[in-house]
Amino acid sequence: MPEGAKQVATKPNGTYTAFRKDNNTMIELVNVEKTYYSKAGDIHALKTTNLSINAGEIFGIIGLSGAGKSTLVRCINMLERPTAGKVYVDGQELTSMNKTELNKTRQGIGMIFQHFNLLASRTVYDNIAFPLEIQGMSKAEIDKRVRPLLELVQLETRANYYPSQLSGGQKQRVGIARALASNPKVLLCDEATSALDPQTTKSILDLLKDINKKMQLTIVLITHQMEVVTEICDRVAVIDNGEIIEQGNMVEVFTNPQHETTKEFTKSVMNAELPEIIKNMHLTESYVDNSKLIVRISFLGDSASEPIVSGMVKKFDVDVSILFGNIAQLKDVPFGTLIIEISGSHEGIDKALEYLHSQNLKTEVIGYES
Repeated sequence: MPEGAKQVATKPNGTYTAFRKDNNTMIELVNVEKTYYSKAGDIHALKTTNLSINAGEIFGIIGLSGAGKSTLVRCINMLERPTAGKVYVDGQELTSMNKTELNKTRQGIGMIFQHFNLLASRTVYDNIAFPLEIQGMSKAEIDKRVRPLLELVQLETRANYYPSQLSGGQKQRVGIARALASNPKVLLCDEATSALDPQTTKSILDLLKDINKKMQLTIVLITHQMEVVTEICDRVAVIDNGEIIEQGNMVEVFTNPQHETTKEFTKSVMNAELPEIIKNMHLTESYVDNSKLIVRISFLGDSASEPIVSGMVKKFDVDVSILFGNIAQLKDVPFGTLIIEISGSHEGIDKALEYLHSQNLKTEVIGYES
């Protein structure tokens, strides 16, 4: 049972099916495993997975193809039934539910897909209305739900269009509106922007952020696109070979990755790869006469705008040349990288390096150029 939850209902066999939450957890996976059995050999898609996702946050799950991302998210809404472990959503244990209970609970979990999964023979309006029709709602009730959703996803003028008449971004907007039709508390996004161009991807991410803010919706986003994670996610988990190898605050994971797989994922976003101009330098590990120190500095948050380099020049009588610079956003947090060359006396260079370390910056000595 999730920490802080209380048992409120039991079945005759003593298992618990519903809980009252006392904390902020919306989704909890406890020791979840998924194995596919076959004569050719068993595939362990998920290995003892524990994950907690807070209500109202945007949570990213990243990993290579075949790492287990889609299996994990499909276990959340029980499209894939775990081989072992328990899944809780909004205080209810889905893994102990029968089919009828599960179908009812799934109304509170929306899902959007990479290839939209729209019904080609239905208009935009009718695609959004489809889950409500299945629930047996009247036409008047359906119209009260669908019209505001069309406005929310900015498709009110295309209500009578068919999917074949829409762009990729418009199709995904229909998919989002359909997923929201049942007023879910959770929205699962399985590679929702992978088939879209960068400009359309940004518009969909802006829409998801807007929905998250207006509806306090918990969003779980699976992707291999690092720019999607840095644009929208509050927290992130990295999955590799069926195991969650790293998770935490998105900014912390990206700026200080611990696992080699995470470092590979974040390298392109964080400019961890050295520019060619640096790679082509003849560098040594220690100072010799007239050496210049090459240092990479990473700035985060408020420190990205502080005049640290100019302060160092004034204090220690050294010269500084900027060899490479970049600034980006990790959601709403500015993150910058500078590669600088420090020249001067040996003592001046050492004091300048000590000064950089004292500023609580991530400072990496690349080497000495002689």
